[in-house]
Order: sequence, then C-alpha cells, then structure tokens
Amino acid sequence: MTAPTAPGRGPSAPSVAPETLLDGTNRTTDVAVMKWLIGIRQADLTHPGFRRWVVPLLCAGLGMPAVQNSAKGIGAPVPTLLALIVAFCVPLLWRQQRPVLVFALTSAVSAVALAADADTGAEAARIVALLNVGRSVRPAQLAVCLGIAIAQTTVGVVVRGAEQPNEQFLQTPVLAIVQSALIAAVAAAGLVGRVMNAYIRALHERAVRLEVERDQRARLAAAAERARVAREMHDILGHTLAVIVGLAGGAAGLTEAKPKRGAETLRIIADSGRGALAELRRLLAVIGEERDTEDGRPLAPQPGLADLDPLLERVRGAGPTVTLHTRGALTGLAPGLQLAVYRVVQESLTNTLKHAASDTRIHVALTTDDTSVHATVEDAGPSRTPRSSAPREEGRGLVGMRERAALYGGSVTAGPNAQGGWTVEAHFQTATTPPPPHTAPTEKRPA
Repeated sequence: MTAPTAPGRGPSAPSVAPETLLDGTNRTTDVAVMKWLIGIRQADLTHPGFRRWVVPLLCAGLGMPAVQNSAKGIGAPVPTLLALIVAFCVPLLWRQQRPVLVFALTSAVSAVALAADADTGAEAARIVALLNVGRSVRPAQLAVCLGIAIAQTTVGVVVRGAEQPNEQFLQTPVLAIVQSALIAAVAAAGLVGRVMNAYIRALHERAVRLEVERDQRARLAAAAERARVAREMHDILGHTLAVIVGLAGGAAGLTEAKPKRGAETLRIIADSGRGALAELRRLLAVIGEERDTEDGRPLAPQPGLADLDPLLERVRGAGPTVTLHTRGALTGLAPGLQLAVYRVVQESLTNTLKHAASDTRIHVALTTDDTSVHATVEDAGPSRTPRSSAPREEGRGLVGMRERAALYGGSVTAGPNAQGGWTVEAHFQTATTPPPPHTAPTEKRPA
C-alpha cells in the first residue's frame, strides 16, 4: 500500500526497490536515477517542514542585496523593500495547499513593485509559485497562470527598458522573449514533475499488485501440492493398514498351531504399524482431500526408487544421455520418502527436458545414510534459450519439490552450474519426527 500523501505533494516514496519498479532490468543508470529521486522524496517526506521554510528564506535572501543598496540611497526606501519582500515570501509557506492563490498573491505583489519602481530581488518567489501551479493544477489553469506570468514579465521588461538609452531599449524584445521562454520552461518543469509523480505512483501500485498476485499464486500452488501429497499418503496408509489387518487375521490362527511363526508375524505387524503411524503424522500435518479416479478404476501403487530405471529410460528416449549413481540402501526407505525423492528427480528431469538442449548429459546421484537422503540432478546444458543469472521460472514444479522436501525436514536448491547447465540438489531426513504444520503435496495414478 502507498503511504498517505499531503495535498499537492504527489506520491510517497515507493516501498519497493527501483529494480522492481523497472521490471528487474539491467538499466543501471535508470535504477541509479530512480534511487536518487526516491531518496530525495523520502527525505522530503521525513522532514516536511524543511522545504516549506527553506524556499521562502532563500527567496528572501535574494532580496538582501537590494536592501543593502536601498540603505545606501539607491532605489526604493528600505521599509518599502522589506514590506515587498515579506509580501513575496510569506505566501510561499502555503504554496502546496493553495498554489493558484499563492501565485495570484505573488503576481499582485510583483505588479505593486513594478508600479513603485522597486527592484526587490525576491521575484523568484513568483517563479516558485508558478512551478507549484504546474505541479498541482489542471492544464487549463496552468495555461491561464502562464499567460499572466508571461504578460507581466513582458510588461516589466518593456517598462524598465523604456528608462534605458535607445541602444539598450532596442534589446528589449529579445530580453522579453528570453524571459518569457524561461517562464514557460518553469511551468513545463512543474508539469513534467507532476507527470513523473503520477508515473512513479502507477509503477509503485503495479509493483505492489504484482507482488500480491505472485504471493497468492505461490500460496495456491503450495496448497495444491499439499493436497496431492495428502492423497498419496492416503494410498500408502490404506495399503499398510490392509496388510496389517491381513497379517493380524493370520497371526490369530498361528499363535496356537505355530507359535514361532505367529511371533514373526506379530513383529511384522509392529514394524508396519510404526511405519503407518509415521506416515499418519505427516498426513495430519498436510490435511489434504481424498479423491478416487473418475472412472472408478483402482489406484496403482505409488512409484518408489525401484521405478527410477523406467523413468530414466523414458528420458533417454527423448535424446539426453542419463547416468545414475546410487549409494546406500535406497529401497529400504519408507514408501512416502521414496515417493518424495522420486517426484523430485522426476520434476528435475522434466525441467531439464524443457530448458536444456536435447543432446545434453544428465547425471543423477542418490545417496543415503542412517539419517538422510541426498539427491542431485545435474545437466551440462546448453540451454535452448540464452540463460540468465536469475533462477528458472519458479512455478508449481519448484514449489512442489520444496514442499516435498519440507515434509521430510529437508530442502531443495536449484541454480546454474559451472558447465552451463542446471543443478537441483534435494536433502531429506529419514527420521520419523513429524514435520512442522506447513508442509507438502502429489497425485494418484490410475492403474
């Protein structure tokens, strides 16, 4: 949201970076100018009384030489000059709130000074008033004020020129034209300042709106991914509980006939139950929705790390050369963790197929130990389009990978590598502690 603005003061300094206002381009000069303007604007808003008082004091200071000359007997009397200077400068204190009225007052004082043949030296106050008119009022009002200022300036030049010798009086038209052009330039500067303020305000509002929309898209993508993972967890839990029920029914008959076999079955039930409880904790953390296939077909088991070879074969069929390096007992991991690792690798390979050349080389590495699983998917490029230093588009894919890693207490990083390609690294914890409340997502596959 933009900060409140004082009347006639335009927008407040943007709360977003100039790089955001300029769409993140590399126009360093434009960004530097924007930062400078924003800094000045912010200082003005932080100390509003500074400019209000400094400008009238500067205009009064310009009249001090005329007062000194008057004290020496040159020009109008000192009291007259002081009264005119005060009349010029005091209205400037309200130039922001009443720009047209202040311009009218300074113009009237200028006419009085001309009639009294008093050169105050403070007529810059009239220029300041005209500048604020250009920054505040409608173009029609500005045109009227500009016409008054040009007419008054021309009359003043002609009246003062008539008192000069003939040779200098011939220069009066040129002087009147030059001064009129300067007056018009001041009015134009005020109008340009007004347009620039409106432009910066529009850029600021647009940047804020885009940030809000981006955050909303990210939240919707995260919610969708959490729902998908919750559905996958439901399948895993349903399978595990079905196995437990079947084993329990068999163990009831084995406990009397074959006690040793029954004890082994009970241990299997205990292990399956512990795994199911761990998956249940994660399910409760994401709270998704259950959905069957539209045609009522049963759902196939979710993929695990044993299904990586068929996945890599499909990728090889698209052209890239894919190698797989594994270390550790990957197939002994929990089904939900295997699914998360599988989906991260799958999404990374999909991004490589979309962004890298068809003949690129891809290396997939999976390692596990007692506490963690580490997955790396690295391609050698080159990119199909010129690759910038910014990350690839952070759409649902990257959001989903991060949510899946967060579900198992891990993280995902992605970025360019030294080979000109892209590297995705994912880290998962194998511990069964439940994740924080804001975790992850996936989908069911029809059999």
